Amino acid sequence: MGSLKKFPANDRPASVVISNLSPIVEGGRYPAKRVEDELLEIEADIFKDGHDVVIAIAAWKEAKGDSWTEFPLSSRENDRWGAALAFSEMGTYEIKVTAWADDFLTWLHDYERRLTGDQKDFSTEIEEGRVILNNAAIRAARGKSHDDAEAIEDLTTALMKAESTAVPGLMKHPEVLALLARWPDRTLATTSEESIHLVVESKQSSFSAWYEFFPRCAEGIEGKHSAFRDCLPRIEDAKAMGFDVIYFPPIHPIGVSHRKGKNNTVTCEPGDVGSPWAIGNKDGGHRSVEPQLGTIDDFVWLLEEARDRGMEIAIDFAINCSPDHPYVEEHPEWFYHRPDGSIKYAENPPKKYQDIYPLNFHCDEWQELWQELCDVVLFWVEKGVRIFRVDNPHTKPVVFWEWLIAEVHAVDPTVIFLSEAFTRPKMMQTLAKAGFTQSYTYFTWRESREELTGYVTELTKGHMREYYRANFWPNTPDILPFHLHDAPPSAFKIRAALAATLSSSWGIYSGYELCENKGLHGREEYLDSEKYQLKTRDWDKPGNIKPFIARLNKARKSNAALQSYANIEFVPCDNDRLIAFYKWSDDRSNLVLVVINLDPDTKHDSNIHLPLAAMGIEEGREFQVKDVIYEETYTWRESTNFVSLDPRTKPVHLFCVEKS
Repeated sequence: MGSLKKFPANDRPASVVISNLSPIVEGGRYPAKRVEDELLEIEADIFKDGHDVVIAIAAWKEAKGDSWTEFPLSSRENDRWGAALAFSEMGTYEIKVTAWADDFLTWLHDYERRLTGDQKDFSTEIEEGRVILNNAAIRAARGKSHDDAEAIEDLTTALMKAESTAVPGLMKHPEVLALLARWPDRTLATTSEESIHLVVESKQSSFSAWYEFFPRCAEGIEGKHSAFRDCLPRIEDAKAMGFDVIYFPPIHPIGVSHRKGKNNTVTCEPGDVGSPWAIGNKDGGHRSVEPQLGTIDDFVWLLEEARDRGMEIAIDFAINCSPDHPYVEEHPEWFYHRPDGSIKYAENPPKKYQDIYPLNFHCDEWQELWQELCDVVLFWVEKGVRIFRVDNPHTKPVVFWEWLIAEVHAVDPTVIFLSEAFTRPKMMQTLAKAGFTQSYTYFTWRESREELTGYVTELTKGHMREYYRANFWPNTPDILPFHLHDAPPSAFKIRAALAATLSSSWGIYSGYELCENKGLHGREEYLDSEKYQLKTRDWDKPGNIKPFIARLNKARKSNAALQSYANIEFVPCDNDRLIAFYKWSDDRSNLVLVVINLDPDTKHDSNIHLPLAAMGIEEGREFQVKDVIYEETYTWRESTNFVSLDPRTKPVHLFCVEKS
């Protein structure tokens, strides 16, 4: 005799299978990300034994709430079910899926099939229907919906009087189907064991245009160290170019010991200003500002002036300490020590950073250290900062960021964190999962059409789409890529157009609009880098591309299609020196087609092949494409169309597609 087997725990086991629920990030450990009113596609495999008609719904609630709101899922291909959902309010949400075999729809389906055969007597089937309707009426009454209960009773009476062939017509009336759908029998319903966890953030979390400049060089006057109150003209110039986030490198006091000289030399000459990433001196640390920039009150004034202009100022959260930082004397236990007891400076062999002491996140007093760093961020939040660019987060424990970001968001959920981590892909991805709102990317080094299409597809169509928001930067103070060394203005326009349209967030480091292109030989770095010296500039230098950048950002703000992150499809081009893609708004009312010449030196022509049906354009009907950069309009009819782009005069088409 075999051993007694245990039955399933439920009184009556459910028979509907729910699996492969998505989007699930790392088994639900981390939430998927969306912004206000952005669509979330929910999907699951749902099926059961037999041939019953299955109904599936999803239900959501605020993570800390108790009230669930339901909405229907629709059947797709191969037992895949799904629905699109959008949340208009920021917050964290939990979503579950429930499915059951619907007794009424199954009965109705089987009844219709029997009518196609030679069956004459339907009294048994009608009696089955009566029982199903009676049970639904009882559920409605228990739910205190007496109007629905009475309506179902009237329907039952009509069923009993109806001719057998008239039953489907009676029962398939839309009002009847809606009535019975409100009172289903969920006795054997299955609810997914997994939940979709979702965080809904501000629209600026996904759609933003960043402009980085060093406040100490705001005026561009030779030998003059600018202050916060000198920065308004630079902010207004950035606003005129269409940027909405101003990013400042560290604004704190700069260390004196081992201060770096011009071009990162280890010899500091009198008057050298040093790297702002070497933070801390006798004037303070991460809660202080460099005296030559002004005071904290001056910074708050500038923050408010920018906000009055519809802009935010982001500051750099760089966890670097110079040998002169107050932490070194007050908390030496927070640092790494050599065997001789001296504090160890930062190294990335063969590079040495004698002007920076890294903190030890696993020291014996790690809790005090972590809390202090969190308090630093909250200090600036209290001053009004809502955006932080975080320097080198990949050199600190992921669990630290997961904790810190959660602590900050508990105080102010609108705070945005940009991860500056040019490192291994899995680390970059994990930082995004752990809470970073936006992330730097490898876009800076993707040049060919194949590289760009492959990378953007990876970011927006794979699993990264659920948690990773790419912010595309053509340059940074650390990086002048080789393709911009001694490059013509057309190259700067091309890279700006790619960054501004391939992603919904992009940024430039100041000087880009002036086409600054002098790099260190053999290295992707600027000659006479602003990181180590004051920079003299004519902000209206002839040959600048400020008007072009302004038109790009204006197009982004005027077209909802360019404000969404993952809504992109690439279009075939016969010439691989051209790249083409289209983007659309959620309601499909706005459609944008972008064509860019990737060669900064040569004119290129090509046929492009549009998927008219996918774009919602009727085959054979005329439609217009209006270039919003150069204010030209073309009338097209076919799916194949000819384009010609000369980078010296017109490197890009940014078409608004107007359907007839």
